[in-house]
Amino acid sequence: MKKTILCSLVMLLTTFSAHAIDVTLTTDEGYNNPAMVQKLQNNLAALLTEINAAYDQKRNLNFASVSIDDKAKDELATLWDITRFRCDDDEVVDRLWPLQNGSFYLRQIPMILDPDGEVVKESKFQEVSVTFDRSGRIDEFRFALDAQLSESMEKCGDVVSTERRMIILQFVERFRTAYCRKDINFMNQIFSDDALIITGKMMMPKPNDMGQGNAKVVYNRQNKQQYLSNLRRAFLRNKYIEVHFSEIGGGSESNSNCPGITQSRNNPNFYGVRLRQEWRSSTYSDDGYVFLLWDFSDEAHPVIQVRTWQPTMVSMGNGQKQKLAEEDIFNMSSVEDLITEEKK
Repeated sequence: MKKTILCSLVMLLTTFSAHAIDVTLTTDEGYNNPAMVQKLQNNLAALLTEINAAYDQKRNLNFASVSIDDKAKDELATLWDITRFRCDDDEVVDRLWPLQNGSFYLRQIPMILDPDGEVVKESKFQEVSVTFDRSGRIDEFRFALDAQLSESMEKCGDVVSTERRMIILQFVERFRTAYCRKDINFMNQIFSDDALIITGKMMMPKPNDMGQGNAKVVYNRQNKQQYLSNLRRAFLRNKYIEVHFSEIGGGSESNSNCPGITQSRNNPNFYGVRLRQEWRSSTYSDDGYVFLLWDFSDEAHPVIQVRTWQPTMVSMGNGQKQKLAEEDIFNMSSVEDLITEEKK
């Protein structure tokens, strides 16, 4: 009994010995609930302080002082197993987004990733996003899109409301974090049963009489089960996977220079997001353009109907490369043409 009490006391003292992190959350003038804001600040501060304590003491996370649901605990524990991280700031200041369903969302919590030396040679900066339920309990913790990208997704796209953009942003973040967590179950849920997956691959032709031969991009079509089967093997094969999204939008589908998220003219429930994706893993790396066609027919459970990938650079022979032409990169119009072809 004495030993148990002593162990508990030691754990309590070591937790409090960690440098406490202060959290300040700002809101729009239209939101006026200081008691809830204070509750969210205290809860997030408790989580960040515990993360730093666990990092310093080289132990697993202890959520005794944090109001967090089981799902978020599992998400955090999985990320913690893959890579350790810490908050390097004494004070975290972030904007709080109250959503119409009563939940709360914030997306720019600074973290330093410091995984196993065999995985990444140096610490890396990474922002984290957190969602709270209407009671102030943490119900999601995931790697965020970088600040510039998330700001673009938040502000761009005349035909998409701010609320819908924020929801799409959250699902894109969940999608990216699922790669890092090697979460095949999430991937199975997020892809529609009849999803179309298109992946470009560089093919080098035989050289001509001049010793030259321009490469071309050949596209491979997969259904959901084929894609998940290949992804499952990649998850098992790689000790770590890092996915980074950047360069939101592009193309000429909007008069704006910042088209961001595009809404289908044919189906109001379809939204498209084009991103540049950098994939880094222990066995393979690539850099390409990803287009995701999201179906929000079920508002609470949107699914990906189409995912395309194309390399950012194509070989021109003699070791020369050039960026994939803008007109050759998939957008909402070209992806919807693909869907039409599939239905014929």
